[in-house]
Amino acid sequence: MTDLGKTQALKRIFLGRTMATGELEHTLLPKILALPVFSSDPLSSNAYATQEIMLVLALVGASALHLVVPIAFFVAILLGTVVVSYRQTVRAYPNGGGAYIVAHENLGMYPGLLAAAALLIDYVLTVSVSITAGVDAIVSASPGLSDIKIPIAIGFVAFVTLANLRGAKESGTIFAIPTYGFVLSIYIMLGSGFAKCLTSGCPVADSAGTPLESTQALGLFLVLRAFAAGTTALTGVEAISNGVPAFRFPQSRNAATTLGMMGAMSISMFIGISVLANRMQVVATEEMERTVVADIAHGVFGGGLMFYVVQIMTAGILILAANTAYQDFPRLSSILAQDRFMPRQLINRGDRLVFSNGVLILAVLASMLIVIFDANLTKLIQLYLVGVFISFTLSQSGMVVHWRKTREPGWQRKVFINGYGATFTAITFFVVSITKFSHGAWIVLTAIPLLILLMRSIHTHYTDVARQLAHPERRPVDRRPGNQHMVILVTTVDAAAARAVGYVRAVRPREMTALTFDKGHAAAWKRLAPDIPVTVGSMDGSLSETVKAHLREKRAGMPPDDFLTIVVPELLERTGLVEILRRPRMHRLKASLLGEVGVQVMDVPILRDEIDPDADEAVEPARNFVIVMVAGVHNATLQAIEYAETLRPTDLRAVSFGLVPEETEQLGDNWIEARIPVPLELQDSPFRDIGRSLVNYIERFEPDGVRRMVTIVLPEFVVQRMRHQVLHGQTALLAKRHLLFQRGVVVASVPYHLGPDSTD
Repeated sequence: MTDLGKTQALKRIFLGRTMATGELEHTLLPKILALPVFSSDPLSSNAYATQEIMLVLALVGASALHLVVPIAFFVAILLGTVVVSYRQTVRAYPNGGGAYIVAHENLGMYPGLLAAAALLIDYVLTVSVSITAGVDAIVSASPGLSDIKIPIAIGFVAFVTLANLRGAKESGTIFAIPTYGFVLSIYIMLGSGFAKCLTSGCPVADSAGTPLESTQALGLFLVLRAFAAGTTALTGVEAISNGVPAFRFPQSRNAATTLGMMGAMSISMFIGISVLANRMQVVATEEMERTVVADIAHGVFGGGLMFYVVQIMTAGILILAANTAYQDFPRLSSILAQDRFMPRQLINRGDRLVFSNGVLILAVLASMLIVIFDANLTKLIQLYLVGVFISFTLSQSGMVVHWRKTREPGWQRKVFINGYGATFTAITFFVVSITKFSHGAWIVLTAIPLLILLMRSIHTHYTDVARQLAHPERRPVDRRPGNQHMVILVTTVDAAAARAVGYVRAVRPREMTALTFDKGHAAAWKRLAPDIPVTVGSMDGSLSETVKAHLREKRAGMPPDDFLTIVVPELLERTGLVEILRRPRMHRLKASLLGEVGVQVMDVPILRDEIDPDADEAVEPARNFVIVMVAGVHNATLQAIEYAETLRPTDLRAVSFGLVPEETEQLGDNWIEARIPVPLELQDSPFRDIGRSLVNYIERFEPDGVRRMVTIVLPEFVVQRMRHQVLHGQTALLAKRHLLFQRGVVVASVPYHLGPDSTD
């Protein structure tokens, strides 16, 4: 098995079999699985929302703890308002997108980006806070683990990441047990606790009577701060509105039903925990060994089996609450990428039909936060909520505009509901921002505009690229075989060099030469190809710089519209990643040459195992099938087609492997409209692996490397700034990795150099 095969086998063990795009419908979630997938975050907030209120009130002393119940009721009213408002949103926007789509469509680009930035930051915080809270619950049951909280937290991040890479349906199945187990165990705890209160008297918590030192006076600001702390119960409520497309049909109705179920569960648990904590005289402090929920459970069950069940289920749902963010961060990122506000790679679905790039980015960012803040829940939670209420407010405000535009039946009532929700959440946003500003909210309030600027910069770059690719002054002129000049780079005279000679002879360029930096190769070369003059250069610096200097000199003496191709023969010892890694010098050289203006790079590889001692590798191939890879109809594609025409192909065609059906259909229409005189084949890539699909497509031509060759022409963008490189999908690089070891396949890279844009 090759190295690539071993890697694929390992992926299958951890992720499962690769799923075809046509199986997407089978990954849609029924309500029973959608609830734990999208509601684990708001449901899990009940494990610490009451505690956060009590920690603020404790600053005044025990006399203020009675306010936990009225504050909880106000938070519950806010939660109910948001749930009712979002039920209207999911019905109006069945394609998902949540606050970003609603705000962008109804309020404009910048309000949309504000909502998106707030949500993206909040999702990262959701993972770090949820995982940290879950580890705290574990430490409450086993205090001896407190010294290794960070490694435990990072381990749980890795576990949740792996579960989500396997797909939403599988992660929902995994997470259903702790989610429903948590809800059931909390209801049992509340039922048992209130039953004792009504019969034998409320049990007294172990923390009751803990002395509290009054450090602040009770005032409106502190009450507002406690209210702001309690609004942690609202985190993740918007997740369902972002993930409507993941529900089974009818999607909007199922999403609205799930949202209602989540709201009813969250409100009842939150009020119940707050009231029971007050009745059991729970005292919350920063130094307490047990969380508030753990203290209640210990008092109600006397530290028996059910106490540990509650702790296990609490820890489970807190850790898995991060799943809500894992569903929505990648989904929102993909929508932003479609609108060109994020890198295009975030649109791609992985082997299991999830947006795997977004999943991995979220895992890295959340892990960094856990390490930076030392897995301290109190520190992390201060950063929380600001983004939540920004998105709530913008979403509801956008819905008000939406209803006023559409004026569908009952629009006045809907305007009132969303308007009331927007007002309530806006007020809460200002309360949260003011009361938490000095405790860490300033970090989020600073990060949001920076992220908006980044997204705007990305959008500007993509806009400038599109403008350059369509610019009439950069449209290539008509070029034919006589416009080709080829230079063979000779690092050794072997079978690969012989194959390159045969290929170049078949092209019959206007000029063909060879370049070597070893005098010992010159004599051997003259025996191999006496018709191709060889230049023996002197090394002046690195190989890359010396070759580029030679090409610049040659380019200067050529007609400006002619092509100059550097042909790089490669003799490969074996297939697989190891062979790629053992030849870094050659790969760096080819990558460096792509940056040279007016130069194309052709790779002519040959595996040692395919060398036939009885065959003449320098023979001209009788048939050369040339295939141009196409992603769009623009100047770069036109340049690549004209380059392909100079190779004297037996057959010339353009091929595109569609990943997004709508974009593939548009490409076909654009091709016909442009009247390009080359047939375009639109091929399906069911497993979204262009490299593998391309290899399967090539096999129909039966290339043998001697008589039959296949040349893949790859248009490649070359940007001026390294930071812009990550904004372009590395399709060409992935294709080259697959094609390097294919018998009889030559790869020609045709770079299209992009000029500076307005982000520079």
